[in-house]
Amino acid sequence: MASRNRLATAFVFDDFDRLLPNRAHSLLESVNSLDKSLSNKLNVMVGKPAEKLTGLAKSLGVKTVVATRAYDTNGMLEQADVAEALQEAGISLSLVGSYYAITPGTVLKPDGTPYKVYTPFWRAWSQFDIPKPFPKPELDLADPVERTFPESKQSPSIKINAGESAALATLERFATKVTEYEDKRDQMSIGGTSKLSHALAHGEIHPRTIIDWLAYASEVFIKEICWREFYADVMFRNPHTLDHYYDERFASMEYDPVESSGKLLLAWQEGKTGYPIVDAAMRQLSSTGWMHNRARMITASFLIKDLHLEWQVGADWFESQLTDFDPASNAHGWQWTAGCGTDASPYFRVFNPVLQGKKFDADGDYIKRFVPELRHLDAKTIHEPWLAIDGYVNGYPERIVDHAEERDETLRRYKALKDN
Repeated sequence: MASRNRLATAFVFDDFDRLLPNRAHSLLESVNSLDKSLSNKLNVMVGKPAEKLTGLAKSLGVKTVVATRAYDTNGMLEQADVAEALQEAGISLSLVGSYYAITPGTVLKPDGTPYKVYTPFWRAWSQFDIPKPFPKPELDLADPVERTFPESKQSPSIKINAGESAALATLERFATKVTEYEDKRDQMSIGGTSKLSHALAHGEIHPRTIIDWLAYASEVFIKEICWREFYADVMFRNPHTLDHYYDERFASMEYDPVESSGKLLLAWQEGKTGYPIVDAAMRQLSSTGWMHNRARMITASFLIKDLHLEWQVGADWFESQLTDFDPASNAHGWQWTAGCGTDASPYFRVFNPVLQGKKFDADGDYIKRFVPELRHLDAKTIHEPWLAIDGYVNGYPERIVDHAEERDETLRRYKALKDN
C-alpha cells in the first residue's frame, strides 16, 4: 500500500495461536526474515486481516492496497473479506500475480475446459513460456506504525533457514546435484530432494526463479513443480476439495470413527505403530516439521488403509505440523493416496510398510536416525523387528494392527463401495 508516495508493507498473523510449535516457529522465522530484508520497516499485526489491513490503510490515508492473488480455498475467502472491508472504507484492493509459474486457471484443453488428469496437464503446461523472474526492485519504504509480533511458542528442536537469501543458497546447492534427483529422490536416508518446499510454501522463492535457474536440467524435477501447479489449478476450480472429496463416491466408503480409534490415531501421530518405516516418518515430522515425500505416501496409506480413517484426519494433522504446508498439495496428496482425487492411486493399492521400508531405506539408516530403539538391528531385521530375538529389548512398541488383515479389510470395504 502506498503512503504519501512511499510503500508501506504489512503482514497480519491470523489464528497464530492454533498453530502447533513446528508451524508457528516456521512462520515466525519467515516473517522475521522478511522484516529484516525490509530494514525492519514491516508493519506487523495480529488479528483478522480484513480488520487490521483496513485500519492500517485508513490510518495511512492510502487509496489502494496491493497483494498477490491467492488461489487456495481459504486464501480466496480471506481476500474476499479484505476486499469487502476495504471497499466499505473507500479503499480498493488490487490483486496481482500468483505464487505459480503459470497462473491457476490458465492451462486449458483445446476445447476450453480444464484438465482433470496430470499427464496431459503437464504436456500443455510445459508448452507455455515461463516468464522470467522480476528483478529485485528499489523500494522507498514508509516507517511502520504497528509492530506487534505474536509471542513465540516453545522453541522446537528445528532450525529454519528462512528468507530469500537462504532459499537462493539452497537452490544453488541443489543445482549442483539436480541431475541425480531422479535416482535419489525416493531414497529416504539421503538428501536427494531440493529442500525448497519451505521457501515455496512461504513465498520466499518463486517457482519461476527455480525454473529459470535450473533451465530444465532435470525434467523429472520440473514435473514435480508442475504437480504443485496442477493441484493448485484443481483446488482453484474446485474449492470444496480442501476438505471434501474430489470423487464424491468415496464419501460413502465405510470408515472407522475417530472417536473409537483414538488410541490408534495417537500411536500413528506419535510414531508408535510398531511399523519402523511409518514410525520413523512420523517422528521425523514431529521433530523437524518436515517429512520425505515418499514417507508422506507411506504414512498416508497406513492411516487410511490400515487404520481405516478418513483422509481429512491425516491432512489436518499434517497441516498442523508441516513447515512447508501447502493447502492444495496437502489436500490432493492425501486424496491421491485415498483413491478419491485426481490421478488417484487406485484404492485397492495398499502400501506394504515393510516392503516400502526395504525398498526405500534398504540399510535402515533412515529408521535408525529417528527410531533409536532399533539402532541395534541390522538391515535384515530392522524392518521386521518382530522376527528378531532382540527386536523389542529397547522398548520399541509392538504392532498396533496386522497389515495383512487390514489390507483384506480395506479391499472388502472397497468392494462394498463398488457394489453399491
